[in-house]
Amino acid sequence: MLANPPDASVGIGKLGPGVQRPATFRHRLLQFIAQELPRWRDRPDRPSATSETILTSQLCAHLTSAARLAPVWDSLQFRVEEADEINKGRKIDLVPSPCGTTISVEGRVHTDFDSLMPIECKRFPIPKGKDRDEREYVFSRHSSTGGIQRFKEGSHGAAHRLGGMIGYVQEGTTSYWEKTVSGWINDLAQRGEPGWTVKDLLRCERTDAALRLAVFHSSHERQNDLPEIELCHLWMEMN
Repeated sequence: MLANPPDASVGIGKLGPGVQRPATFRHRLLQFIAQELPRWRDRPDRPSATSETILTSQLCAHLTSAARLAPVWDSLQFRVEEADEINKGRKIDLVPSPCGTTISVEGRVHTDFDSLMPIECKRFPIPKGKDRDEREYVFSRHSSTGGIQRFKEGSHGAAHRLGGMIGYVQEGTTSYWEKTVSGWINDLAQRGEPGWTVKDLLRCERTDAALRLAVFHSSHERQNDLPEIELCHLWMEMN
């Protein structure tokens, strides 16, 4: 028996109607991620892991599921290890993208092939290794693998003016790492590392002792005539 022909009124291979979002959309998206971080960490069915790659993959799966149940965010998907839009050889740890629709933000239309913003993920502390720098969240003396460093150089997120960074705090507290990161940035500025100033310091927006979560913001000048980029830092104590 032949199957019934598809309904001609149903679009095949097409995205759904577009969604217009205000300029605050990306900031609200970061708030959604911050809200979900402790829920993901505390899920009893979450497999135990310490690897940055595995943690980010887990988080991505959780965020996609959580978005399905949230009316504002049900048009999103979250993907890991996506190529940067400008520097194709670079991989972004986590990107939110439209799912089943187009999303227009500040005049730019995004499809499911596009990133709404780049999000980098790092562990505190960075794993030890001969080519690892303990300051890697900020800067690496071995290569351009520093988290903030990549954004400042424009090797990550050159197409964006807002990005995110997630810190998996596996030892110590968010308060300890706030002081430590500030010390690293101050040291880079004081010894004249090109491009680094005290303007790169993080500013605390809020801390939640019960959730063991801290939110910071920073603004950074970039190379190659790129406009300044704003970063939202979401740090969560994992243990």
